[in-house]
Amino acid sequence: MRKGNKMESKDYTAALDLAAEKFKKILEGQLERIEDMKSQGDFTDYSKLETIKIGVCGGDGIGPIISAEAERVLEYILSDLKASGKVKFINIEGLTLENRIKVGKGIPDDVLAELKKCDIILKGPTTTPQKGSGMPNIESANVAMRKALDLFANIRPVKVPEEGINWTIFRENTEGGYAVGSLGYNVTDDLAVDFTITTKQGSDRIARLAYDYARKNGFTRVSLVTKANVIKTTDGNFLEDCHKVAELYPEITTDEWYADIMTAKLVDKKRRRDFQVLLLPNLYGDIISDEAAEFQGGVGTAGCANIGKKYAMFEAIHGSAPRMIAEGRGKYADPCSMLRACVMLLSHIGLQDRADRLERALDICCFEEKKLVITGRDTGATCEDFGNYVMETLKNL
Repeated sequence: MRKGNKMESKDYTAALDLAAEKFKKILEGQLERIEDMKSQGDFTDYSKLETIKIGVCGGDGIGPIISAEAERVLEYILSDLKASGKVKFINIEGLTLENRIKVGKGIPDDVLAELKKCDIILKGPTTTPQKGSGMPNIESANVAMRKALDLFANIRPVKVPEEGINWTIFRENTEGGYAVGSLGYNVTDDLAVDFTITTKQGSDRIARLAYDYARKNGFTRVSLVTKANVIKTTDGNFLEDCHKVAELYPEITTDEWYADIMTAKLVDKKRRRDFQVLLLPNLYGDIISDEAAEFQGGVGTAGCANIGKKYAMFEAIHGSAPRMIAEGRGKYADPCSMLRACVMLLSHIGLQDRADRLERALDICCFEEKKLVITGRDTGATCEDFGNYVMETLKNL
């Protein structure tokens, strides 16, 4: 509306007050989280546990199928420890889309209570409703679990020996653009705001884990990936905090890359051989690790670890593939991503020899012999058939 020759400004006081109250609550929650991080103890020592409790959550779509097959193979390789009571498997029901919609939460309270009784979680893919789908705007089950169990490190290895690729990607898992991704706010009909979170404690602990891993595994380079040239505060602080940690590891070379340039350099056959350990904030880590997985056969072949000090969760990095279920092709789902996650699970609980055996069996089945091939259709092997193939291969190792 014009008054004379001037545009009359609208009064946004009420809208700004509501937005400020929303922002205040988000900040209060993050400040509480910082205090929790400051009070945390050391990582769980699984060798000292009387029983290692492994909770298995099927999830949605093909999740129950591939997680059940992964559990079957895992129980086979851990049969002696299961018999002695050192390892116990616990099936946890209820992490389905229907249940999550019913209670309006990323994880129903009763399911979360069961998860917290476990030490390790093997989780199948879950479906997250997106805006415009007609379903409620509930938080991602993955994001909710990472926050509730403080699984701050997402670790994804990518290996393609014939291409000279041996990368391990450390993605900060509880901060960045995903930390409060469901708490964005429509200030007015014209203005929407989302939030990105970075804390000194969060950046420090993921950096220490990445550099410790590099040192213990003989890697000599850690690459920091951000957009600190334009996202100056949060990405800038992440970069600064990582460099402070890097000073404690003088034998390791640290370099910096912008996220967009890194996506290009991963397809540069000469340059990509130089990368070893990549350390990234949450959003960039999600994107880069999915791109990286394509080099070893796609996201359907890759697993990942979500590590915290008290809990750890292992999962596939792909989605729940509801179309496969709708088309009656669920039994042809590929369990390799979950089985690769089991390799990381075994390593994490201190059973490296068994992890190496399973990884070797998967390499034989997937890359060398290839007696069975999974196509996702009746032209290839079933999920169960492939699990049997892996276990038969394990017998001969």
